[in-house]
Amino acid sequence: MTSTADILKRLRAAGSPANVEGMARYGIRPAKAYGVATPTIRAIVRELRNKPDMASALWSTGVLEARMLATMIADPLQIPAEEAERWVGEFDCWSICDSACIGMLWKSPFAWRKVREWSRREPEYERRAGFALLAALAVHDKKATDKQFLSALRIVRKAATDDRNFVKKAVNWALRQIGKRNAALRDAAIEVAASLAASESRSARWIGHDAMRELRSLHQRRSATTDHTASTAPKGHAPCRNP
Repeated sequence: MTSTADILKRLRAAGSPANVEGMARYGIRPAKAYGVATPTIRAIVRELRNKPDMASALWSTGVLEARMLATMIADPLQIPAEEAERWVGEFDCWSICDSACIGMLWKSPFAWRKVREWSRREPEYERRAGFALLAALAVHDKKATDKQFLSALRIVRKAATDDRNFVKKAVNWALRQIGKRNAALRDAAIEVAASLAASESRSARWIGHDAMRELRSLHQRRSATTDHTASTAPKGHAPCRNP
């Protein structure tokens, strides 16, 4: 039977100081890391896929790679909100924050509630978690309504003045993903981006300009595709709608 100690031993043996240095160049500087390559982590995940109960113990090791495993094997429908709170309070780099939010927490029954709660937190990675979670929901939650995302845009606008690197990038990310969801939300996101671009806050201006550039470019590409399809469609047939 595989134990947490066995997993740590394997991770340590597969680690590389050079990989730890490489992660640091991308702003990934956790308290403890072995520098294990992604393919090795994924191989272990395949072994632990049916052992979600190990997630909590793996997280408690404090080792980045063990925590990555935890985010990959935990059951999002069963993880208690208290455990998710423990994790978010211990995020110490953007990669583990994003892995938890994108990989599994967006599927949890409390995801939307945590967007509201975490986006108001002061610690950098806790606030980032709120917006990483929102970005993931914008991409994956097919049951969410436009009303939910329109409400979330108010959270985006409020946090846009936070100039901390890992917060402002997550706010920008969430704004862009909301705008990519459909045409109505794109227009709403562009309106928010335009107001941020005119802000006195340097962070808000960066978020606004960057989001506007991508969302307007997306709009132009889709419009061009629609126009081309309409012009070449056989008579009597309606052009296909863009997804």
